Amino acid sequence: MTVMSRANALPILIAASVMMSLAMGMRQCLGLFLPPMTHALGLSASDFTFAIAIQNVIWGLAQAPLGAMGDRWGLRPVMVLGAMAYVAAMVALTTAAGFWTFALAQVLLGVGIACTGSSLAMTATARAASPERRSVVLGIVGAFSSVGTLVIAPVLQALLGAWDWRWGAALFVLLAAAMVPAAMITGRVDRLPQPSLQRASAAAAIGEALRNRRFVVLCGTHFVCGLQLVFINTHLPNYLALCGQDPMLGATALAIIGGINIAGCLLAGYLGQRHLKNVLLGLTYLARSIVLMVYFLLPPTPVTTILFAAAMGMLWLGVIPLVSGYVADLFGTRNMATLLGVSFVIHQMGSVMGAWGGGMIFDMFGNYDFAWRFGVSLGIVAGFVQILFGGPSGTWSGARPVSAAG
Repeated sequence: MTVMSRANALPILIAASVMMSLAMGMRQCLGLFLPPMTHALGLSASDFTFAIAIQNVIWGLAQAPLGAMGDRWGLRPVMVLGAMAYVAAMVALTTAAGFWTFALAQVLLGVGIACTGSSLAMTATARAASPERRSVVLGIVGAFSSVGTLVIAPVLQALLGAWDWRWGAALFVLLAAAMVPAAMITGRVDRLPQPSLQRASAAAAIGEALRNRRFVVLCGTHFVCGLQLVFINTHLPNYLALCGQDPMLGATALAIIGGINIAGCLLAGYLGQRHLKNVLLGLTYLARSIVLMVYFLLPPTPVTTILFAAAMGMLWLGVIPLVSGYVADLFGTRNMATLLGVSFVIHQMGSVMGAWGGGMIFDMFGNYDFAWRFGVSLGIVAGFVQILFGGPSGTWSGARPVSAAG
């Protein structure tokens, strides 16, 4: 295999941005399908959100082994396979006639996003970037990945408002097909020179990581990240519809989150290059919880919803460059996909609770009061734990973790 110069890294970074933008953007807009699909197919809110929970379980369980495959045999074949699985998932969504077809689509989507979403895309980005610029580059790629949500949400809602929901699913088939060439170009990172360090086996790398206090805390607080984000993605449109708001408001809110998140990711990458990442993550979880609490304590209006979306956008996927950069700081990039996969298993447990748990609470009580209070409480705890226990000794002294080679 020919080794490429790092001067050829720019196309890889652009393709990684496109791939992750489409993968994450479509996934984050699935909640817009909840009202029309449950009505057309005779599903309950808990049926819909249980299928979304299945997606998150599959994503979480598949992430570590797929990451290990990417570390061992190359990222390109894994990402291309995932893009094709994403296409198959969207085809299944388009033809869904009931719960089981919809659930099948979510199983395929879970595999697809495990291969094309944040973990492998961020691993490719970290390997393409120089160590001294890694955090900033991770922030830039994470920022551009938010363009998908910004563009897809209003377009999808316009389709759902004018035509049958299957037209929206057909749009997703076309967008998923565009991920295949993006995955192929991103996979060129396999040909970039890497530090000549001995590659540990996946089991050895995971064992080392699980003996590291900072990594264990990072994984635990990542649970709350998944819970909060997927709860908002899945249930915000339904919450607004329940409160009598225009259905387009939910799509507008998701688009604003995606748009503002561009600035949030850039800021996270910039700050992560200069300050302790565990403190930045803890402050992010605390700030998210405060924003959630304030929004749900007030009656939802277009103004409060837009302000909520703007504030949440600054705090949305900025955790991706911070978590990815922290793992690279601690362990290097050789087994980065594997270790990010381990952290995502915990993240996706939280996602299951946010999606399915939120739907069950809504079906039981007819509102989301208990759900948002639970999410806020966990977020506050996670924020303090990440700040106090997720960094090196003397966190508040400003000491930075020693960056691992590679």
